[in-house]
Amino acid sequence: MTDAAIAIAMLGIFILVIFLGFPIAFTLMALGIGFGYYAYFDPSRMWRDYDRAIEAGVQGMDLWSSWIGGLFNNRIFDLFVNQTYSVMSNEVLTAVPLFLFMGYIVERSNIVERLFSTLYIAARRIPGSMAVAALITCTLFATATGIVGAVVTLMGLLAFPAMLNARYNTSFASGVICAGGTLGILIPPSIMLIVYAAASGTSIVRLYAGALLPGLLLAGLYVTYIIGRSMLQPSIAPKPTKEDIGDVSTPRLILMIATSFLPLAVLIMAVLGSILFGLATPTEAASAGALGGLALAAVYRALTWERLRESVYLTMKATAMVCWLFVGSWTFASVFSYLGGEHLITEFVTGLDMSPLTFLLMAQLIIFLLGWPLEWSEIIIIFVPIFLPLLPMFGIDPLFFGILVALNLQTSFLTPPMAMSAYYLKGIAPPHVQLTDIFKGCLPYLAMVILAMALLYNFPGIVFWLPDLVYG
Repeated sequence: MTDAAIAIAMLGIFILVIFLGFPIAFTLMALGIGFGYYAYFDPSRMWRDYDRAIEAGVQGMDLWSSWIGGLFNNRIFDLFVNQTYSVMSNEVLTAVPLFLFMGYIVERSNIVERLFSTLYIAARRIPGSMAVAALITCTLFATATGIVGAVVTLMGLLAFPAMLNARYNTSFASGVICAGGTLGILIPPSIMLIVYAAASGTSIVRLYAGALLPGLLLAGLYVTYIIGRSMLQPSIAPKPTKEDIGDVSTPRLILMIATSFLPLAVLIMAVLGSILFGLATPTEAASAGALGGLALAAVYRALTWERLRESVYLTMKATAMVCWLFVGSWTFASVFSYLGGEHLITEFVTGLDMSPLTFLLMAQLIIFLLGWPLEWSEIIIIFVPIFLPLLPMFGIDPLFFGILVALNLQTSFLTPPMAMSAYYLKGIAPPHVQLTDIFKGCLPYLAMVILAMALLYNFPGIVFWLPDLVYG
């Protein structure tokens, strides 16, 4: 069996093992080290110290130590140590725990409840006002956290019961929460884009600039759908009565907006603006965002020791997962490439004689299917790098490809039967809400994601206009 065939077997074993439910990061490390031991096997290096010990007349435990040391004198262990150091010292990834901490602190600060109530009152004259308020709240909260499960769960506890009590259609209300909760994957400051930048070597500031308009485009499509359907079918989103929202004067509404909407919006825009305009690196901006989150929590009297401890614990847990995924992925990918697997895939794709559009469709379809069993972090760290070396062959910019992937990953959370957003919502929804109702509500938003991807392909200026304007 050739080395290239062994590399393909290595990839096949990995796919089989993850479908069996083994921890992905440790599976990557185990396969990388195991196959790497074979790939870098060098008897002359391994037994050099052992042979010298025999020549010197060493006996007993010292000879056994030389023999055991020879077993570990393989370059794969040097590679693994170097990859671990490279990941842990990566300046781009340093922003991940800081953004996560900001999100977890904001999540526990009662800011979102105030924000939703204020936006609902402000949008009371718009058709589907509560759904519009829920989506905008989801968008802001998802932008602050970047954690789909956290957004869908919190908004499912906060806004979903409120919409059901207001006699909103169950499927309609479900779709709003599920779709709004996924927007944090795309809209900056997105954790996913940071991870993609580290995996692809793309500038994170250009990625943020490129993702801003597509993210707003998708959110705009969602809001347009909510308002349009509420106008066509008023029964699915009844208008609020005066008893529902009370008599709110204009000065009081302005005060409510100033104390609930503006603080979080200003925090997000300050963090994002400082990155986009070069005033701070992503890590510096994330640090300021984490401090800003703490300040907001203190102002709203929600900064307790228990909440702070929870936020730190969840931040470290999520960060460790991302970092060890990178260590495992880079070790696996290095061995896979050394054995000739990457070259074999490149030759295979080249032999298909595909057009750039066909290649993009194939790549996005594979990522779409991978989104069913895998999290976005696993897809970005493990599988997207397989496509990256092929992009120059088809004249595709890695920045453009990354934004398409971020859009595509929205579908993985919304597509039955493995729509994770639906399962997050079902886990905290009232018993009478069926999973089929939630799936039904997600489908229109799935169509809008596909529409947004089509618009990006036909009008790439949506992605490139802002990065070119700001950075040249």
